[in-house]
Amino acid sequence: MSAIRRPKKIDGPEAFRAAFSVSRETLDRLTLYEDLLKRWQKAVNLVAPTTLGEIWHRHFADSAQLVRLIPEEAEALVDLGSGGGFPGLVLAIVLHERKAMRVTLVESDGRKAAFLREVARQTQVPVDILSTRIENAETQRKVSTVDVVTVRALAPLSRLLGLAAPFFAPNTRGLFLKGRDVHGEIDEAREAWHFDVELVPSVTDAQGQIAVVCNVRAKTEG
Repeated sequence: MSAIRRPKKIDGPEAFRAAFSVSRETLDRLTLYEDLLKRWQKAVNLVAPTTLGEIWHRHFADSAQLVRLIPEEAEALVDLGSGGGFPGLVLAIVLHERKAMRVTLVESDGRKAAFLREVARQTQVPVDILSTRIENAETQRKVSTVDVVTVRALAPLSRLLGLAAPFFAPNTRGLFLKGRDVHGEIDEAREAWHFDVELVPSVTDAQGQIAVVCNVRAKTEG
């Protein structure tokens, strides 16, 4: 994977557009998303309150940086523990005008799932939203295996692989936004899992890494 330049802080729509080369229509959808998030935040804890003034950098750009790591041939993506929609709903919006991609968001909190549905409705971006627990057999049956699994701030890698493994096919790529402790998480996860991983520096967080994971297999499987 080619190196990417760490951009300056993304402080609004135009800076986002310059960094990610999105269309005006995509920018309008994200601006609507921002407005809805700020309104719903008063009743539902969607993001840390201290980040409300940095939505374009801390949430939108942090999510959108994964676009370049999604394989061209990918057709289906699942985002686990979507919360306020990061990264999955942002990816659905950014990818909407670029390629056909089936995006599924899994969020067990009913109020957060309602928020995701409202953003999807108002932005007119097609996504499947499942208000169920990731580990439920019914969730896994509905989603099945996908080309890409995305996650942000859900669980340490050892537990995350257990949640994500049912959605992995041989060619599936996991894109997991991680922090400074990623190396320790990798070492711990290797006690129970076989997997290949490449770390890509985050463009929004100097201490952040994107763990690009594939070939996931529990060690009990041999």
